[in-house]
Amino acid sequence: MTRIDDTFARLKEQGRKAFVSYIMAGDPDFETSREIVLGLPAAGVDIIELGLPFTDPMADGPTIQLAGQRALANGQTLDRTLQIARDLRATGDQTPIVMMGYYNPIHSRGVDTFLAQAKEAGIDGLIVVDLPPEEDDELCIPAQKAGLNFIRLATPTTDDRRLPKVLQNTSGFVYYVSITGITGAAAAQATDVGPEVARIKAATDLPVIVGFGIRTPEAAREIASVADGAVVGSAIVAEMAQGRSPAEVLAFVRSLAEGAHTA
Repeated sequence: MTRIDDTFARLKEQGRKAFVSYIMAGDPDFETSREIVLGLPAAGVDIIELGLPFTDPMADGPTIQLAGQRALANGQTLDRTLQIARDLRATGDQTPIVMMGYYNPIHSRGVDTFLAQAKEAGIDGLIVVDLPPEEDDELCIPAQKAGLNFIRLATPTTDDRRLPKVLQNTSGFVYYVSITGITGAAAAQATDVGPEVARIKAATDLPVIVGFGIRTPEAAREIASVADGAVVGSAIVAEMAQGRSPAEVLAFVRSLAEGAHTA
């Protein structure tokens, strides 16, 4: 049982849906992103997605692309991203942390070294957008052997023939991408998402969390009502891009979390 597994078991007992927030590590700078991450648990966040900035983020729209560029320009590295996780664990907080990003920085570090460092820093799971199931031997299986969940993305184009392959080595939860396209590109619709979540849940016992295209507390509530929880990323990152203070960003996150939790 990982911290992610424990979190979903606790939420199920409470009859609540999960709220997952995404923050780009190092955006707009290391200290600001660190302060916000440390404040996320008190704002009602059940699982933290910590973005690892990368130069070529193929799944991300302009909002998160620009966040990654700002972070890299301000000196954010893999080591500094792991340090943010380490700092949260130093407070004693046990909120699960999922590192989300792309394989290149991990490959450059070396899989074994990265997994040891991630585990030591308190990372609980990985979402690596550009590693399909056919490449599970690269990182997915070693990560699970190291005690980290490997969370896979399912999309509107993941048909019934492809779905079993996607689910084969997935653990922690399934991340359903609510739209066809990049982050922040369109609004998620519960009427479209509901049947797809039901289809995935018929094939797995894992929780199904929905992300992409969720921008408001109302949308978080609507999407969480047809899934096991909701993820918000671009809308939070956009608040930071507008120069909001950490307190203002965390207040916005709290409103999103309340939306999901009341589903």
